[in-house]
Amino acid sequence: MATRLGLGLPQMQQYALGKDVPDVARAAEQIGYESLWVFERALFAEPATQGLYGIEGMAWPDEYRNTADPLVTLTLAAAATERARLGASVLVAPLHVPFQLAKALASLDAASGGRVIAGFGTGWSLAEYAASGVRPFEERGAVLDEVIEVCRKVWGPDPVIHDGPFSTIPSAVVGPKPARRIPIMLAAGNKRAWRRLVDHADGWLPVNIGKPEVVAEEWRRLRELAEERGRTEPIRTVLRVNSYRLPRAQEATGRLHKATVEETIDDLIAHAQLGFEEIMVDLQGLARDAEELKDIAAQVYEKARAAGV
Repeated sequence: MATRLGLGLPQMQQYALGKDVPDVARAAEQIGYESLWVFERALFAEPATQGLYGIEGMAWPDEYRNTADPLVTLTLAAAATERARLGASVLVAPLHVPFQLAKALASLDAASGGRVIAGFGTGWSLAEYAASGVRPFEERGAVLDEVIEVCRKVWGPDPVIHDGPFSTIPSAVVGPKPARRIPIMLAAGNKRAWRRLVDHADGWLPVNIGKPEVVAEEWRRLRELAEERGRTEPIRTVLRVNSYRLPRAQEATGRLHKATVEETIDDLIAHAQLGFEEIMVDLQGLARDAEELKDIAAQVYEKARAAGV
């Protein structure tokens, strides 16, 4: 069975949001991509008081100076497509009020005919947490727990009732409901996060770091933990292959390394051999505009399929 392939939508500063997102989404569906994905970058901290990903001295890419809202981007893509699933890898869930995020995702799923994948993570940017004003960075894990709980309740039968540490929903009717059960997937990267995933989520959103053996080992450990905790349902997987990587060992630039199209294809092929059921590739950083992004997306898809992915 061929690996399902997804494509990252254009959100960065070189793209025209209202025109390019629907254009690229339609083209991706026609090419054969089965899912469309967004990420969340709420702001560009300047001057940077914290390195990218929390790594001291790591510069933020200039493209992050203007990153479109993920839910607006997915809504534009939903209106322009018919079949492609609509995913987030990832939404920084603790930046959002739990009830409002749950209702927005339910509305998008209802509008798109049941195509939403809710991908959540906790993020790393202190500036984004300060700007959101929801809860402090130190409480991010507990907030994510409550986001998951609130989503399950809001998406389920009425009346919706929730009394948690951060939010309260009195007995209420909340609609629209999703067209079907929205899967929740998590970008879990440590044992505590894996336990949350095993106990409360549907799937895992690993990220390519240029070392397939590292991702393979994490996947093995996650499955072992699921067995230990008695999980019987399978863990769904969507691997994210970025065109940006951390600097090579011999580089001391403090900047992300931008992979070539060929390197990105090689990464995709290498990680497909690990058995992940779906891989999404984010190519927007390799293109100057939407036309070039569509060309690269077609090239990557054709070469991946020719290689047996």
